[in-house]
Amino acid sequence: MNVLVTGGAGYIGSIVTEQLVNQGHKVVVYDSLYKGHREAIVEGAHFVHADLMDAKALRDTLTESGTEAVIHMAADSLVGESMQHPARFYRNNVTAGLSLLDAMNDCGVRRIVFSSTAAVYGEPERHPIEESDPTNPTNPYGESKLAFERALRWYEGAYGFRHVALRYFNAAGASEKFGEAHECETHLIPCILKVALDGREPVEIYGADYSTRDGTCVRDYVHVIDIARAHILALGVLEKGSSVYNIGCGGSGYTVLEVLEAARKITARSIPSLVVSRRPGDPAVLIAGNEKIKRELGWIPSMQDLDVIVASAWEWMLRHPAGY
Repeated sequence: MNVLVTGGAGYIGSIVTEQLVNQGHKVVVYDSLYKGHREAIVEGAHFVHADLMDAKALRDTLTESGTEAVIHMAADSLVGESMQHPARFYRNNVTAGLSLLDAMNDCGVRRIVFSSTAAVYGEPERHPIEESDPTNPTNPYGESKLAFERALRWYEGAYGFRHVALRYFNAAGASEKFGEAHECETHLIPCILKVALDGREPVEIYGADYSTRDGTCVRDYVHVIDIARAHILALGVLEKGSSVYNIGCGGSGYTVLEVLEAARKITARSIPSLVVSRRPGDPAVLIAGNEKIKRELGWIPSMQDLDVIVASAWEWMLRHPAGY
């Protein structure tokens, strides 16, 4: 299949592209390199350096590449930033997304897999979280992703689009070639591993008084390669209709302290930590219900063990201590 991947120079996008190329798909990476890395574009993929707001570049790329489906991953994604700069998130996640949909519609490309987020649920009412549960985002990031999901439904009714929205929980880990390298890192696993690597200030643990098994927050971590596999499976069902799926491992998840202990074991290094105040709005538990994606797409996470996730991230970081 001829696939256009927006944001294919980013963390998850690079590994989605890598898996697509490995399976024989013809891939075009469309990325402004706003937060992506030229070095993260897999060999075998064609690269177009352009912005989603560039309507002509989009239309030319879709037409010249013979694109049959789009995997849309280009977005701003930091919750804290979204609270400070909501305009940027609406511009990049909604306005630019609509520019993409309009270009697709003009070129007759009406199949899209959208990288959404568990942030659309907001404060969960129950666990595990199911796709049918209420969506009530508590930050502009989640709100902007939900707005685009809603736009997809209207474009389906008006123009015949077919879409799959994949609501990620916590992406983590790395492939052999590609990993996580953000200028401003906020994700727990790479933050812990950076302390292990360079002995910086202690890892901050935001609250240890939650009603969980050790007092720290519980999260659902999913290996990025398993996430990439879900995107490819989603491409295969677009002709059947549109749907929404959680991407998470389910189960009991992992606490912050469990992740920290796994990192200490994998790295064989002492990693200092410091308990600080809770962050406003941090739910105690976020666990995905994943029965729907298992049942309908046949997706089974194959790398869900925490040690496997942490070890892959650590091995990549040792090879790329300064990122790309």
